[in-house]
Amino acid sequence: MKDVEAWIEQLRSCEALEERDVKQLCARATEIFVEEGNVQRVDAPVTLCGDIHGQFYDLAELFRVGGECPKTNYLFMGDFVDRGFYSVETFLLLLALKVRYPDRITLIRGNHESRQITQVYGFYDECLRKYGSVNVWRYCTEVFDYISLSAIIDNQIFCVHGGLSPSINSINQIRTIDRKQEVPHDGPMCDLLWSDPEEINGWGLSPRGAGYLFGEDICTQFNHINKVDMIARAHQLVMEGYKVMFNERLVTVWSAPNYCYRCGNVAAILELDENLNKAYKVFEAAPSEGRGLQGRAAPPDYFL
Repeated sequence: MKDVEAWIEQLRSCEALEERDVKQLCARATEIFVEEGNVQRVDAPVTLCGDIHGQFYDLAELFRVGGECPKTNYLFMGDFVDRGFYSVETFLLLLALKVRYPDRITLIRGNHESRQITQVYGFYDECLRKYGSVNVWRYCTEVFDYISLSAIIDNQIFCVHGGLSPSINSINQIRTIDRKQEVPHDGPMCDLLWSDPEEINGWGLSPRGAGYLFGEDICTQFNHINKVDMIARAHQLVMEGYKVMFNERLVTVWSAPNYCYRCGNVAAILELDENLNKAYKVFEAAPSEGRGLQGRAAPPDYFL
């Protein structure tokens, strides 16, 4: 484990690993992910985190606010990469923490953990710029295919990146999905990573062009069938850091403050104690000094 601890210290300084170390780290992380289920069981206490999007210094601020791993247990609900300037260091730090403390940190897949999306929104270009080849991007995107699709905390809180699917009534149906693939353009796996809650009845078409919109009635029915108290998800920018909906049956947690370094939002994490009592911690972007922001064209906005 000495090499992993050395990698963690290096990455905490926002220093990229050498390519051969990335290859080794990704292989070791895959060995852990392959043993985890599509619905990974997680025990409280645990702290839930939403999108990070390569904002490394804001991830460091999150750990400052919430406590360092492994003293705090974490569940990150996807979208580790793209948009921000430090997707490489962000994702590799989370992977290294997973390899070092596999029972203390849980990662589930977001819609940006995808070959197609990362070629448009920054991660591919960042890997090419920092390493001079696409090998590191390839190692990381191969890991994406093994990351769990969801998690359930003490059988009471269901965690997913995006939302629900008209193809899925029971959590047990998620367990039957073959997740070891690129995110499909449609179907249940796609919906889990792309869907959004909305103040509608039933199902609606998503303006993103993937997944669905789902209303309070759909959420209530899903929670009742599966005997869960709440759905926790990420995927949508929330200016206040978190948003509780549907009579507290669903919460969106967003953990990338001042998203894209321009949106002006705060971020949040959700701390659950051993009795699943909730405490939201809101935090602002890390101070600008020392960030070393790199100038480059912003990736396009999407309503994909």
